[in-house]
Amino acid sequence: MHVLVAGAGWLGVALVRALAGRGDRVTAVRRDPDRAALLRSAGAEPLFVDLARPGSGALLPAGVDAVVACQAAGSDGAEPYRRAYVDANRTLLEVARRGGARALVYTASTGVFGQRDGSDVDEATPAAPASPAAEVLAEAEALVLGDRAVPSIVLRLSGLYGPGRLWPLERVRGGQLALGPGDDAWMNFCHLDDAVAAVLAAIDRGRPGAVYHATDANPARRREVVEWVAGRLGIPAPRAPEGARPRGGADRRIHGERTRAELGLALRYPSFRDGLLAALGGGA
Repeated sequence: MHVLVAGAGWLGVALVRALAGRGDRVTAVRRDPDRAALLRSAGAEPLFVDLARPGSGALLPAGVDAVVACQAAGSDGAEPYRRAYVDANRTLLEVARRGGARALVYTASTGVFGQRDGSDVDEATPAAPASPAAEVLAEAEALVLGDRAVPSIVLRLSGLYGPGRLWPLERVRGGQLALGPGDDAWMNFCHLDDAVAAVLAAIDRGRPGAVYHATDANPARRREVVEWVAGRLGIPAPRAPEGARPRGGADRRIHGERTRAELGLALRYPSFRDGLLAALGGGA
């Protein structure tokens, strides 16, 4: 197949390697040329286009077999999100429609779920955005799924981590993840390798119009994460300052059992412990 990977950042480069490794032709799109050599070495034909700019679809190759929309916003906030996830996806839908692509996979975010009560959410749970940026994410999903001329799939990703982005280790070591008020909130994870496997499965076997979840099988409370990581690093578990207020943010358990069953996926890293233990080489 000829696959267009839009947004060749950390996840995108991993996808390029996996697609090229199985023999697919890959065109990788970024706004700027700073990773041209890396993309070529990963097996892609680099193309540098601002997908949010009107008319940019004319600069993309025609006749691609599949499109993966995994671009990221340049900064936080509703307007950067709108450019990255609404305007850019509108361009990608145009390209997929024009070329008769067999699939467009949008790597969305479980950030569309703003529940703060520890509730369970799965692929059938309606989006519940709790911020202007999350509202844009929900709008982007509706845009992608609403184009009936394109066989589109939404794949929501939980907190991604893996080689080059071991943020749970770094945040516990730096004290940003700490014990204290609100540490019973649920955290949800997905290892980079499992995210890539889910994207490939969605391209190959995904059902048009489906919403899938790329998330591991074991959501964990924040205190579990802090205590386990600190133990592996051999440091005292960090604690929030005296009198600190509970951290805000979402508190929900993301489930992906339906996705794994439908796409025939087996997780390489079923929990954050499995993924981080592999990164630590089996020990701190």
